[in-house]
Amino acid sequence: MAEEETAATAEEKPDPHLVSTLSDGTKVKRRIPRQRACNNPGKNNKICRGHLKRWFDFGDEVRRQFGPQPEVYRCERCQTLYLPNEEEAARTGTLAF
Repeated sequence: MAEEETAATAEEKPDPHLVSTLSDGTKVKRRIPRQRACNNPGKNNKICRGHLKRWFDFGDEVRRQFGPQPEVYRCERCQTLYLPNEEEAARTGTLAF
């Protein structure tokens, strides 16, 4: 009985980093500082842990919601989209040494 209650409470908690959900069901989340791997819970409530890669091939729906050239990252496993953290500097510029 206690196991069922803990599983139910874990499913009911909304994700504080969830920004929106696209029309095809893809989740759009905000990255936490220095995040490099996906933290989206998948099957059996285990996190995905796929690497976040910079993604340039987004569709019109992402452009409408987040601007014409948004900085978007996508999980290589579950395809969850991540927006950059507001506390970190944007990584859209060219590296300069």
